Amino acid sequence: MATWQDFEHEAPDLAPAVRARFEANKHHVLATLRKDGSPRVSGTEVDFIGADVMLGSMRGAVKALDLRRDARFALHSNPSDATLAEGDSKLSGRAVELTDATDIAGYEAELPEPPPGPYHAFRLELEQVVHTTVEGDAVRISSWRPGEQVRRFERR
Repeated sequence: MATWQDFEHEAPDLAPAVRARFEANKHHVLATLRKDGSPRVSGTEVDFIGADVMLGSMRGAVKALDLRRDARFALHSNPSDATLAEGDSKLSGRAVELTDATDIAGYEAELPEPPPGPYHAFRLELEQVVHTTVEGDAVRISSWRPGEQVRRFERR
C-alpha cells in the first residue's frame, strides 16, 4: 500500500492528471463491500491533505460502516462528460479510519470548513491507480501499483 505522496514520487508524470480528475468535480463514486460481500456504490467527496488522499462521511453512513468492516474500496472520479476529454481516473486500495485525536485535529485543520456534524474520516492507502483517456479511436490506459513502473496500454 502507498500514500498519495508515494504515488506522486513513483509516477510523477501520471499523478497530476489523476489529481486533476478528482479536483475537477466535487462528487465521485465510491465502491465498498456490504456484509454479504456484494458491492455498494455511494457518492463521496475527496480531499488531498498533506501526503494523503482522504474521504469523509457522516457518522453511521453505510459506506463508512462498510469500510470499517472491510477496508477495501474502489473510487471512480466523476468523468464530467461523455468525451472523457480530460480522462477518467480510478483509485483502489484500503481505507484506514482516523481514530487518533491528533490525526483528526490535523485533518479538520486542513478542511476549508469543519464538518457540519459527527463524521468518519478515512485515509486512502493506494494499491492501484488507473487513468484512461480517449484520443481519436484509441483508448489509452495508464496503470500504477506501488513499487512498479507505470504500465501503459492502448486499445483500438
